[in-house]
Amino acid sequence: MEWIKWFGEHFIGMFNAGGEVFMGLITGIVPTLVVLLTFTYALMKFIGEERVNGAIQFASKYMILRYTVMPVLAVLILTNPMAYTFGRFLPEKQKPAFYDSAVSFVHPVTSLFPYANAGELFVYLGIANGIKEAGYSMSELAVRYFLVGIVIILIRGVVTEMITKYLAKRNNASVLEGGN
Repeated sequence: MEWIKWFGEHFIGMFNAGGEVFMGLITGIVPTLVVLLTFTYALMKFIGEERVNGAIQFASKYMILRYTVMPVLAVLILTNPMAYTFGRFLPEKQKPAFYDSAVSFVHPVTSLFPYANAGELFVYLGIANGIKEAGYSMSELAVRYFLVGIVIILIRGVVTEMITKYLAKRNNASVLEGGN
């Protein structure tokens, strides 16, 4: 009989703890996410969708911009997972590398722009809480996390593009030679 009592108390306790976490999110990060997302969409409307598309098409012409500016803009504007649709501006032979860059940036972006990949916010917050408890600045961590993410996506994009070219050449893949 004692174990039934224990189970009942702890079973409802699990839901009480979940409710406390949920209320913490509602009064903490959720309003920030909503405001950041609203700001991003308002900025896009102010700049104009045509200009944003033009900037992305310009960036797609140059390797450094293709694997830094494009993935960053894609993740900030469209968030995860819609960010991958920016690949439509690229020829087939560059799409795998762009996808690799964009998918690699959805974690580092969370440090400064949590709305862009809110589903993975727990990863960054876990690291940030450890840094905070150790006495270091969370702001410095956020900036470094973001900047290192940009360096990593550039490296991944360039390497993946080289691998794609090598494999296409080896397999004589005409699909990757052509257009979009």
